Amino acid sequence: MLTFKDVTYTYHTKQGETTAVKDMNFTVEDGQFVSVIGPSGCGKTTILSIAAGLLAPSSGEVKRETGEFGYMLQRDALFPWRTVEQNIFLPLEVKKRNTPAMRERAVSLAEKYGLKDFLKKTPSQLSGGMRQRVALIRTLAAGPEILLLDEPFSALDYQTRLEVCDDVQGIIKSEKKTALLVTHDISEAIALSDKVVVLSARPARVVAEHLIEFGEGSPKKRRECSEFAAMFEVLRKELGI
Repeated sequence: MLTFKDVTYTYHTKQGETTAVKDMNFTVEDGQFVSVIGPSGCGKTTILSIAAGLLAPSSGEVKRETGEFGYMLQRDALFPWRTVEQNIFLPLEVKKRNTPAMRERAVSLAEKYGLKDFLKKTPSQLSGGMRQRVALIRTLAAGPEILLLDEPFSALDYQTRLEVCDDVQGIIKSEKKTALLVTHDISEAIALSDKVVVLSARPARVVAEHLIEFGEGSPKKRRECSEFAAMFEVLRKELGI
C-alpha cells in the first residue's frame, strides 16, 4: 500500500537547512496497522505529510498503491457549530461527494459504531472519547483506503485513552482499512500494531522494525500478555530512554 524508499526530507528556514528525515525505508502492507515511534521532535508528523503527498521528499521515493488517504489529527477538530452528522458530512462536502448515497453511507457507518443517538448533538455535548469516535467516522466517511493517524489519543486522559484505542483499532480492523500511526507512546504502539517502526532522533532514520505477533483481540488484551513487558523493554532501549 505504501513504501518509503531512501526518503530524505530537508526543509529550509532563515537559519539554514534542517534535515528532518534521512534515508528512510519501510513499508505498510495492505490491511496492516503500522505504528511509527520515535523521540519527540524527530519528524514523525513530517513522515505522515510525506506519506499523504502533502510534502515531496527532497530525495528518494514514496510508492503509493492508493490515491485515497484519510487524516486523523491529535485534536478531534470537530466544528462546534455543526452537529455530529454535519461534521461527518464535512469530507463529502470538501471532496465534492456530498450525494444522497454517500451521506446515507456515512450515517450508516456512524450508526454501526454507536453514534445513532448522537447524530443531532453538537460536539460540546459529547465526551472526549466519543468525540474521537466521531472524528474517526468522519475520516472514514469518504472511503479512504489508508488512514494516517497523528497521535490521535494524546489529548485524552489515560483511562479514556485505553478505551478509545480499543474503539479505534476495532473499527479500523472491522472496516478492513490500512493504518499508519505516529506516536511517542511505546505501550500504545505495541497494543495497537501489527508492526512497529522505531526511529532515531532527528534526522529520523529507521533504527528497527518489529512484527507484533502475540495477543489476540483488543489492545487491552494484548497489554495483559506476558510478552508485552519484554517488547516494551526492547523498544525503550532502542529509543534510548
